[in-house]
Order: sequence, then C-alpha cells, then structure tokens
Amino acid sequence: MRTRVVAHLRAVARIARWEVSRSAGTVDRKTIALGLVAALVAAGIAAGAVGSGVAIDQNLYRVGIASDSPYYDAVDQSSVLEPRPLSDPNVELVVSETHISVADTQTGRAAYQAYREAVQSYNERQMRLEANQSAAFPVVVTLQYRERGALVPAGSRVDGGNGGSAVSGDGSGTADGGDGSGADAGDGTGSAGSGTGVDSSDAAAADDTNIGASSLGGAAGLFGGDASGSPASISPPFPFASLVLAFAFLVPMNFVIQAYGSSILNERVNRRGELLLVAPISPGDIVAGKTLPYLAGMVGITVVIAAAIGGGPVSVAAVIPIGLLFLSSTFVGAMFARSFKELTFVTVTVSVFLTTYTFVPAIFTNVTPIALISPLTLVVRDLGGDAVSLGDFAFSVGPILLAAIVLFLLGTGVYREEDMFTQRSVPLKFLDALDSRISRPRSIATLSALSIPFVFIAELLAIAVLFVLPVDVTVPLVLVAVAVVEELAKSMHIYAAFEKARFARTIRVSLLLGALSGLGFFLGEKFTAIVQLVGLPSLTLGQAAFAPSGIGLATAAGLLVAPLVLHAVTASVTALGARRGKSTYALALVGAIGIHVVYNMQVVTNLG
Repeated sequence: MRTRVVAHLRAVARIARWEVSRSAGTVDRKTIALGLVAALVAAGIAAGAVGSGVAIDQNLYRVGIASDSPYYDAVDQSSVLEPRPLSDPNVELVVSETHISVADTQTGRAAYQAYREAVQSYNERQMRLEANQSAAFPVVVTLQYRERGALVPAGSRVDGGNGGSAVSGDGSGTADGGDGSGADAGDGTGSAGSGTGVDSSDAAAADDTNIGASSLGGAAGLFGGDASGSPASISPPFPFASLVLAFAFLVPMNFVIQAYGSSILNERVNRRGELLLVAPISPGDIVAGKTLPYLAGMVGITVVIAAAIGGGPVSVAAVIPIGLLFLSSTFVGAMFARSFKELTFVTVTVSVFLTTYTFVPAIFTNVTPIALISPLTLVVRDLGGDAVSLGDFAFSVGPILLAAIVLFLLGTGVYREEDMFTQRSVPLKFLDALDSRISRPRSIATLSALSIPFVFIAELLAIAVLFVLPVDVTVPLVLVAVAVVEELAKSMHIYAAFEKARFARTIRVSLLLGALSGLGFFLGEKFTAIVQLVGLPSLTLGQAAFAPSGIGLATAAGLLVAPLVLHAVTASVTALGARRGKSTYALALVGAIGIHVVYNMQVVTNLG
C-alpha cells in the first residue's frame, strides 16, 4: 500500500514538473506583462484601502464659498464637497456670510445634507484638539452590539461594561463644559443666489439621530464605524476597506485560471494529451499533477497578499478553498468546452459567478449570519482582529471545499479518450461526467450525497439574494427554490444512467434507484446541520430553507423520518419519468417539485 502511494506521488510530481517546464516555455512578453498588471492591480487595491481609504464620491457636490469664510475649511476638508468661488454659477450650494442658498433640486438637497455633515465633522475634529476633552465632550457613548434575543427591556438601565450602551456624563440630562473651537454656522438672515433659503444656524446644528457615516475613509476607520465617542460620532460598522482588501485576493485568481484552463484545453486540441492517456498513469494522477503548480501559485500569491495587508493564517486558510473552487470549475469547463472561444465564455462566467458569490455576502459581515456563506467574511473578520470560531470556519469553507472536490471528481471522469477528443455538446459532456461515476445502483446514493455541497451553496445563495425582500414574499420563493434545487440534484444522475443504458428501464429498477437516491440525499443532507452553529435558523428565511428537512428544529420523531419519505417518493417519481425519456422526465420533475413545495409549505405552516 505504501509503495503504491509513493508511486502515485512520484507520478504527480513528475507531471507537475513537466507542466511547469512546458508552461514556462510558452510564456511570452505579453503574458508576463499581464501578470505584472495583475500584481499591480492587487497591490494598488490593497494600498488604496490601507492608505487614505476609498473615496468613490470625491468632489461630488460643488459649493460656492469665499476663501475667508469660517466654513471654508470644513468644506475644503470634505472629500464629498468641492469649494468653488461665489461667482461660479455651476454650484449646488452657496454659503455666504449670513445665509445659505440651496438649489431646489434633489442634488441640491443632498449637497446641503453633505454640508451639514461636513460642518459637524469639522467641529468634532476641532474639539478633539482641545486639551480639556471632558469639557469638549461632556457626553460619551460606548456602543456594544448584542444578539436580538439578548436585548434588555425598554427603559432598563444598561451598564456599559455589561453590554448595551453606556452613557457617561453628569447625570442631569444637561451637558455643561467648555466651548471648544470650530466653525459656527452663524445666525444671520440675509440671502444670496437663487434657490431655497436656509438659516445657517440650522445647517450647523448637530443631528445626533443621524448615525450614517459621512465618509468611508474618515473617522469611521479602516474596519468599520466608531463604537465609542460622542453621540454624533457613533456610526454603524461597514467594513468597506476590509472588503476591498479581501477582494485583492480574488484578482490574481482570475489570471491563474485563464492559464490553467488553456493548459487543460491544449491537451484536447489535436490530441496532444493522448500520450498521457496511454501512459501507465491514472487520470487522477494526471489531473493532480497538472493542477498542482497552479494551486501552488495561488497559495503563494495568497500568502504574500495576506502578509502585505496584515492577514493571518485564518485569511490564508479561508482563501485557499476559494482558489480550489476557481480551479475545479475551470477544469470542468475546460473539459466540457469544444474550443478556446467556449472556454473563454466558461472562464468569464465562472469568474463572475464565484466572485459575486464570495464577495457580495461579505458586505453584510456585521449585519447577519448570512454573510458567513462567503469565506471572505472570515478574511474581513481576521483583518479586523475579530476571532473566528471553528464552527463559523467550517460553515463558510466546508461547502466550497467539498464542491471543489466533487467538481474535480466529475471532471476526472471524462478525462478519457472518448470524451476528450470528441466534439460533444456541453449537456452531453455533463451527462457523461455523471455517468462515469455510476457503476452499480448504490452509486446513485453516493452521487446524491455528493450533490449536497452544491445544494447547500444554491440554497444559501437564494437566501442571500432574497434576504432584503419582505418575508411574506420571500418565504414562498425560498420554498420553491429549495424544491427545484433538491429535485434536480436527486434526479439528474438517474436520468444520465438511463440515457447511457446503465440500468434496465423497468418500474422495479426505477423505484429502487429513486429510493437509493432519496436515502443518499437524506444522509448527505445532515451535513447542513452545521447551520445551527452560526444561528442561521434564527432567521425566518433560514427556517424556511432548512426546517423542511427536519435539521435540528423538529422535536417530534415523525419529522425526522418525514424528510426521508419525501426524498424517496419524489426521487422515485422523477426516476419513473426518466426511464421513458427527456420529455417524460421533465414532466415528472415538475410533479416532484410540486409535491416538495406542498410538503415544505405544510411543515413551515405547522412549525410556525
């Protein structure tokens, strides 16, 4: 056994060395230039985020103001506002000595709000320079975020050390102290320019109920909003800069998968890979050897970027599965594509989808546990100095890692002469990939279980997409999406097996395959019990997606058996349709989805 393992490792290493030498020989100046561009882009993104922050609204509003105005510095130091001379007619706001004139447009009103925030921020910065800070800030708030179930009753006093909001002051409800320095809005009543007149004293008034951050790169800091300070300085956390840093990990991956996909497809052009197929090496060793250099390159790039931006082992461990998913998806695409044109479409599609899947949920890092469906959330937390539990790590990385492994298995199944060197359409190649893993009836159960990572990812993505909509609308949509995804996962390989004549097209065999598919899916579905570790079922949509499967939420024994019966019945329905052809399979699939939706509705209704 040990000798066999050593032989496999030697074969993989030999192919990896050959892949490196072959690829290095084909690298030209254009490729080197593109690689340098990728490195510069990633470095620029990281440097921009670490430095002054990202100002996507630089000089968004133009303000007419005199250079000797007491408000000039506040306007000039704002990244959103651009000071212009009073004589400039192309402005949204005019600030004179006694009055503010606002253009009667939506842009003008937005400019006025930005001006208020700029003056408020400027005054606060000036007060921070005061030697007597207790006089400058007589009221200090410390904000701590709590789980919804842990909120204290209204009117209860919460001590700052025990969570909630702590307010320090003299206890009298009034703030008395020094006057500080800064821009005062004045109290004149004159008018200047055209538009709607606004009293200057109103412009400078501190709107303490508006906690929206006025600048992504300002006092909010690199990793979110301030949680301590004066009431006006408290802002909700939004780790935009951390997300930009995390996105720097993804940019180089897109260049690596382009080279990897081209290498795989090159083996299929003019039968160049035939020598490897006839060699005494398994397809798995060939694929592993050809993939290893590109995976090593991704790991090296990830480590360098993590070290450059201050990420630790958690960031590296979270990004590597993303790289594996990029490579596995590209590998399958290169095995299915019939030309470099199709491969380009596949790689672009893979890049856009995976980048969206990993990047967008991480925006809600501080809002909802849904963000944990993306490993980049772990990167954001690591960059922000937050601890990452083992359960959170497994929930975020596990499905992606398993999906990558399954994709490599499917792609390796068609790494053979009859598929590599024939011009078959992508759907037929997909059926071949499924059929290559079917040798006996129990293989149906295995493939159903292996589909769980894709089902899990698809259902979580549906929750993330529908999360912002009203619950009354999204819950039915989620239930339908769950039914469609699960019924496809349980039946496609059965259809592939019948199309390839693996089994007899009899009712008995169909029922057997359907029962095995339902059993395999039911056992593999228990993997999703990990959602309990991150509190996803506490969300209404999480309950809608995962409660129908009886995962930890049902207390009755009947609800533990009901999902098994459901999966076996619906899989048998589709199997009976699949044995008679494509059209009958499609009709049976619709019927199975209908049964599944009705079941989901009943469970959600009864469980409340």
